Amino acid sequence: MLLVKLTTLRKLDASVIKRIAAAVCLTGFGFVTNAQDNSPYSRYGLGDEISSSSATSRGMGGVSAAYNSYTSVNYANPASYAYFLSIPEPGTRKQLQGRAILDIGIEGTGHTLIDKSQQSRFTSSNLIFNRISLGIPLRRNWGMALGLRPLNRISYKIQNVSGPLRDETTGEAIDSATTVFEGSGGTYLASLGTGVKFALAKSHYLSLGINGGYLFGSKDYARHRTLYNDSTAYALGTWDSKTSMGGIYADAGLQYQGKMSDKLYLGIGVYGNWQQKINTNVAYTATSTNNTTGMVQMVDSSGFKSTLTYPTNLTAGFILQKAQSQNEAGWLIGADFTTTNWQNYKENNRPDTAVASNWKLKIGAEFSPVSKKNYLSQMYYRIGFFTGPDYIKLRGEQLPLYGVTAGIGLPLANYNQQARGQATMINLGLEYIKRGNSNSPLQENMYRVTLGFSLTDMWFGKRRNGDR
Repeated sequence: MLLVKLTTLRKLDASVIKRIAAAVCLTGFGFVTNAQDNSPYSRYGLGDEISSSSATSRGMGGVSAAYNSYTSVNYANPASYAYFLSIPEPGTRKQLQGRAILDIGIEGTGHTLIDKSQQSRFTSSNLIFNRISLGIPLRRNWGMALGLRPLNRISYKIQNVSGPLRDETTGEAIDSATTVFEGSGGTYLASLGTGVKFALAKSHYLSLGINGGYLFGSKDYARHRTLYNDSTAYALGTWDSKTSMGGIYADAGLQYQGKMSDKLYLGIGVYGNWQQKINTNVAYTATSTNNTTGMVQMVDSSGFKSTLTYPTNLTAGFILQKAQSQNEAGWLIGADFTTTNWQNYKENNRPDTAVASNWKLKIGAEFSPVSKKNYLSQMYYRIGFFTGPDYIKLRGEQLPLYGVTAGIGLPLANYNQQARGQATMINLGLEYIKRGNSNSPLQENMYRVTLGFSLTDMWFGKRRNGDR
């Protein structure tokens, strides 16, 4: 098997970063369509999974079940929306001001594939849109978020140069052949969610949240075969399978947060989705291309409508946090455990034998030093780890999967005197991921960099006399 390269510390002005982030947002889908990735394992199931975690959480191993923040949107658990900053009018529950969040992310990935049977390596890279979300506090203890993010990605191209083929009926040898397998596509989720928080006791809160949206995407698998010998020029045969999909999707979550002591807080979170049906439309085509004239002839075509069964997912985790103060550093440590029931995944009402139920353990931490005049003391430092079997199963075994992560948070200076409530943070997440081992057909090493722009501002403020 041959893998084929796809052809396809100074202070910063927050206003400059916002213009950069806007450009990223406008061109994000271009990054998706021009991806140069080549991951053969994305052939199975719905493709390579893309984490719903923000750049902040990715730097901490993906910990997100109990995480919430004033400065980022935690898509993974919608209960976190209830913690968006809201300032009520004195003596009422009406909102005086609230901190709205625009969260934009991109990610760059480098793959190294190792084929020990051929003693060969192949590298590829891509740059894709990761997320865009808007978090809005509706009033105290109530928030909402909407946005768009990718869930899975399919991108591979493999060439197989074989000796004489065998007739499936007679077993007799046919001419030699070159076959190219390629695939593209992925799934995306446009969602709208809300979260509400309730007081259980003094400094102890429970929040509930739900996301609803539309899951859509496509899977395009093609096989191109060319026969050849010394005397005959054959036509190129192409067999193409295209699946488009779309349907309503929902998930939900809850979070508990309580003050354990003067400076110590405990958070517990649970989120997940139930098994859901997504509509699919499948089209098969077979064509013949004359290698001399380039003429394409339709040999066969068919199609049908069906459904895809999206499996149940459940994640639970905790966070223990010491709040940062003017004289003391702050820290956070947490862990998540995730299970996904991939054994119930079906496409066109048929199980996929190449996937299996899996679990993942994620552990992460964040450190925020005592703030001083130097910029390094104002940054956030993150580290994490995750492990568990992949949901891909080949030769009867699931692929082992693990990764180590690191990240930093870079607060930016705001020089806009007309908008003093603005605050901007750049979050950088670095991940090294290893998929497979010496017993796997291919080992895959992945290096991923996630860049997140969190742009926040105080909205809904009432203008008073004398305000400009």
